[in-house]
Amino acid sequence: MASINTNDNELPSNYMTDSTIRNVRNTKSDHSSIAPGEIAIGVVIGRASEYFDFFVYAIASVLVFPQVFFPFEQRLEGTLYAFVIFSFAFLARPFGTVTFMEIQRRLGREAKLTIALFLLGISTAGIAFLPTYSHLGVTSIVLLSLLRIGQGIALGGSWDGLPSLLALNAPQNKRGWYAMLGQLGAPVGFMIAAGLFAYMVTNLSSEDFLDWGWRYPFYVAFAINVVALFARLRLVSTNEYKRLLDERELEPTNIVEMTRSQGRNLLIGALAALASYALFHLVTVFPLSWITIYSKRSLSGFLEIQMIGAVLMIVGIVISGLVADRIGRRKMLFTLALMIAVLSGFVPALLGGSELGQDIFILLGFSILGLSYGQAAGAVTANFAPKYRYTGAALTSDLAWLVGAGFAPLVALGLSSHFGLEYVSLYLLSGAACSMAALSLNRALEIRN
Repeated sequence: MASINTNDNELPSNYMTDSTIRNVRNTKSDHSSIAPGEIAIGVVIGRASEYFDFFVYAIASVLVFPQVFFPFEQRLEGTLYAFVIFSFAFLARPFGTVTFMEIQRRLGREAKLTIALFLLGISTAGIAFLPTYSHLGVTSIVLLSLLRIGQGIALGGSWDGLPSLLALNAPQNKRGWYAMLGQLGAPVGFMIAAGLFAYMVTNLSSEDFLDWGWRYPFYVAFAINVVALFARLRLVSTNEYKRLLDERELEPTNIVEMTRSQGRNLLIGALAALASYALFHLVTVFPLSWITIYSKRSLSGFLEIQMIGAVLMIVGIVISGLVADRIGRRKMLFTLALMIAVLSGFVPALLGGSELGQDIFILLGFSILGLSYGQAAGAVTANFAPKYRYTGAALTSDLAWLVGAGFAPLVALGLSSHFGLEYVSLYLLSGAACSMAALSLNRALEIRN
């Protein structure tokens, strides 16, 4: 049977025969038991596990890796080297997407997801068992880099299409609400990772923490990946979800063909979320590195403040779903990009000031991030033709993370340590400007078409 879109108003008029109408109605009744909420659960579980992996590595890049893998450098240089390796996953992620799209075409969606998540788990657990520089020398750094690349490839391959399916099956007047659900994985993953490290730092001596304590969060990440794998396979392997994905044409497409046909949408989609993704690392990873190097305040105490910020981020994400359904996702993202631009002007005074100022920056930054990030994913993926939406959404996300967040900790710490926090303001401001320009261009193209 031909692929059928389950929304009547999305079908071309010349496509609707009496038989087709009956098939569509039957299809709807067949899927009556599959609610968007079920898809949302799979999205939240999958994203929370990925973000936990993400933040375990990010926090370790600040608190552990400079001393364990780069003991021959000063703390600043060691952290910068760790951030270079941190960026490798973002560089590798698009290649992982392309590679695993081909695996899906040949072996199926379940095989692709299983291979990707096992690669992610193996790469993460491998870091937990990795000998340090004092045992292997430069070889340990090479192995760390390879495992980080493995994480990036696996993250690209773990795209399951559920966020796109959720967006397409959400009620028309609640798409902002359902779009924000998958974004809740970020603050949840951060809180668990930060909580684990805060506990370790508080309850272990520095020697024990750097010797063996830091490895436990990576063990936990592997266990969470196994649980998430089975939870997501339970969704994508059922006949009902296979049918929904097929009917929505959520299947891999040729990368070269898609890039030629949808290159403009890829670029606009990546830049539209740039402000959110840049702020993402400027309130999580970068401040932790700044405090570690240039402040004497308690690291566990600062992590606790960030965890409170993550709670505010959750509140902001939930509010974003309500507001976006009232005023529109693009208008909201534009407004939040403007707010991020305003916040950028206060970075030197707050982060470079007293502990109170630092706390205000973290809590305010997380709050704005929640409102913005809640609608950042897939803001313009509706521009993609249906046959390109599955691959287009995955590559748009990869490029947005690469351009907006992949190098943010490295650039921010490098600029601030050599030229001052004012240059971090300019960096964040440039991201906000790019987002506003991309959203304005996208709006102009929509009106013209």
